[in-house]
Amino acid sequence: MSKPKKVALAYSGGLDTSVIIPWLKENYQCEVVAVCGDIGQGADELAGLEEKARKTGASEVHVEDMREEFVSQYLWKLVRASGVYEHKYLLGTSIARPLLAKKQVEVALATGCDALAHGCTGKGNDQVRFELTYKALAPHLKVIAPWREWSIVSREDAIEYARKHNVPISATTTKIYSRDRNIWHISHEGGALEDPANAAPDEIWMLTKSPAEAPDMPAEVTIGFEKGNPVSVNGRKMSGVELVETLNRIGGEHGIGRIDLVENRFVGMKSRGCYETPGGMLIFAAHQELEALTLDRNTLHYKQRLALDYAELVYNGLWFTPLREALDSFFETTSATATGEVTLRLYKGNVAPVSRKSPYSLYSLDIASFTMGASYDQKDALGFINLIGLPIQVRAAVAAAKSR
Repeated sequence: MSKPKKVALAYSGGLDTSVIIPWLKENYQCEVVAVCGDIGQGADELAGLEEKARKTGASEVHVEDMREEFVSQYLWKLVRASGVYEHKYLLGTSIARPLLAKKQVEVALATGCDALAHGCTGKGNDQVRFELTYKALAPHLKVIAPWREWSIVSREDAIEYARKHNVPISATTTKIYSRDRNIWHISHEGGALEDPANAAPDEIWMLTKSPAEAPDMPAEVTIGFEKGNPVSVNGRKMSGVELVETLNRIGGEHGIGRIDLVENRFVGMKSRGCYETPGGMLIFAAHQELEALTLDRNTLHYKQRLALDYAELVYNGLWFTPLREALDSFFETTSATATGEVTLRLYKGNVAPVSRKSPYSLYSLDIASFTMGASYDQKDALGFINLIGLPIQVRAAVAAAKSR
């Protein structure tokens, strides 16, 4: 097979993708198109990105603002699905990869590229997420994964390669954490975190205050929803991007959103990562309280089971699949009545519900009250218990007869 002539690289400006540009040109003698998506990683990461990519050898650089698309078409679907991986992880990195890969494919097709490249390591989940998206959207394009080809075997090696090729990077051998940031979260991996016996160093946290240093007075925040989508904070309507940024600031100030997780990677190994998702944690907590009001028992319990499947699909990179689309249809239906407001109290890393209101609330004070009411005859419970308990009673009788 002939070598590709023009390669679209998923480019972040970090250590891995910075060294990939000269490596591709050196090993494939190809033109490199750098593709970067702005999904809220911050001005510091995006500053000078185009200039850096061109200086290291890229012939074209495409930086796309995808923040609103990320929030409305990806994050809000995750919220409606209540997707949480292994009880803790709000999928901040996982949910972003299909969007970034989709944009990379779009640019590749528009600019005449005949290959795609990414900087994901051969041990991580991201290689799966990117390449499954490639297969769904552009299966005819060749895929180049340098970490599976080159002789670089560690971040220290990559730093040395960058030094020899005059590639400017911020990573050093003494500051070796691998981070991924977007508007939803920031992840921290590597360094001292690789040993789960080590406590997470205080200096790794970037979005959240330590609960010990959070304000001594609790604060309250009210989040409004329409059909399962967050739309307001403290009564003020906001765009999705502004809403997440606002809740990130509020949650981070009160020490909300820190997660230290040993997780099961899709590629078969366990890994340890620390995540900060302050706004996301507030949104998920409020959404859960709202659905407790608006969904009947059977639907709520079935949705909880499907939420686990949805979280795994997202984590495993199976976004562009019929099953994910079908599940989204289910969650859209269950969210039809998820409209209302939830007030949360925040105090030193803790989140507690204060108030829940919805025009679609199924909570009936007349039925739930301890005061006897006309809507619920407690005498009906006897027949209900007798019917439910009939198999239990028969089994006990048979066991008693055999023991005699």
